[in-house]
Amino acid sequence: MPGLLRGVARTAVVSGTATAVSNRVSRRQAGRWAQQDYGQTAASPQQAYSAPAPAPAPAPAPPAVSMDTKISQLKELAQLKEQGVLSEAEFAAQKSRILDL
Repeated sequence: MPGLLRGVARTAVVSGTATAVSNRVSRRQAGRWAQQDYGQTAASPQQAYSAPAPAPAPAPAPPAVSMDTKISQLKELAQLKEQGVLSEAEFAAQKSRILDL
């Protein structure tokens, strides 16, 4: 059981770290675009109102996870729920994260 919890905790930490890094990269890129737009609009204010703002960069796609891996993770979650380690809400949240719903 400790190995299972360690694995779930490690997955949560890796996922959280990846999300934080992705968000930081997106904010940094948006800031650079804003600086570029500001530099262009300072010369001609008319262009600022006619040109649409650039769309933010899409978040990088998570690495593909095999169906076998997802099934094993779901089984582990079900066991934790049965043992009372996870509440129904926690189980549902983790299940949707694994299935990318």
